[in-house]
Amino acid sequence: MNEKIIHSYQILDQLRLPHGLYLASSSQDYQYVWLRDSFYMSLPYLEQNNHIYEMTYHRILDLFREYEWKLDIHTVQKPREQWEYIHSRYSASEVKEINSPWGHAQHDAIGAILWGIGMGQKKGKRIIRDAKDHEIVQKLVGYLGCVEYWEDADNGMWEEWREVHSSSVGACIAGLQAVKDIVFVQGEWITNGYQTLTNLFPHESSDRPYDLAQLSLIFPYKVLLGEEAKVVVEQVETNLLRERGVIRYKGDSYYSTVEHEGRHHDLSFYYGTEAEWTFGLPWLALCHLELGNVEKANHYIKLTEGVMLSDGSLPELYFAQSEKYNSNTPLGWGSALYILAKERYERLM
Repeated sequence: MNEKIIHSYQILDQLRLPHGLYLASSSQDYQYVWLRDSFYMSLPYLEQNNHIYEMTYHRILDLFREYEWKLDIHTVQKPREQWEYIHSRYSASEVKEINSPWGHAQHDAIGAILWGIGMGQKKGKRIIRDAKDHEIVQKLVGYLGCVEYWEDADNGMWEEWREVHSSSVGACIAGLQAVKDIVFVQGEWITNGYQTLTNLFPHESSDRPYDLAQLSLIFPYKVLLGEEAKVVVEQVETNLLRERGVIRYKGDSYYSTVEHEGRHHDLSFYYGTEAEWTFGLPWLALCHLELGNVEKANHYIKLTEGVMLSDGSLPELYFAQSEKYNSNTPLGWGSALYILAKERYERLM
């Protein structure tokens, strides 16, 4: 096995907690478990027979059993306050909701978990253990329907201000489609999502004409195919690709080199100062593999390896036009996407 692949798996092993969920990073800032990060970090194990994938989803289902009371409320009553939404971030050891103010409306995280459950079942994994797990999945579907994800502004993948995001809508579509053979899914909940996706295309939201999060519509969700997928990839490459990674969107203030001046300015204030996220490189590789562009995928795999540290770690991001990276290193999400891209490319070769 390739040495960089070995190191990347070792990083995932180090970040995986005994209960099966993952720390986003070993840094002090990210000493939590996010549903979204655990979703992406579990993906390399989807095709493997070592029960690591199942362990992650069994813990997630146990988490939702604990907060079933919240699902019971919000399958019939739409959340009004931020804290009422199903949370995406939890304490590391006990996996409890964190009460500090946060952008809890993150529909893409719920769509991701449904997709992971459905795909695990399709791969022959025993994700659904009993009738209660089945009931929880049904309630997660009911939750997305109750919040009307196709028109409910959420905080999105980057947990920021609320808009209707194509990446969130697409994740929910994919999640509902993945579990429709397991539980009941109202057909209009999927068609409503596709209508919103069509109306937004090729934009991420009203504020963002293009965004790194849109790559999820191609990989892993395959909601966009062919020419539509090609348009999104070209938008990201033309507008967001940088030397050491991909900026999340134009005007991103998070870890901007002028972040110390506040994050409240117009997006244009931050143009040219945006952080370069390394996981954008293997993500582009995976999207090109979906499009059949094998050599282009290899180009991005090599770029990914070029920004790795000597121990195989991928920093979360590099500061704009700099070799300096932030403290959230290694970022498990990046290691997982690299594994997925590299292994898939090597299988094709």
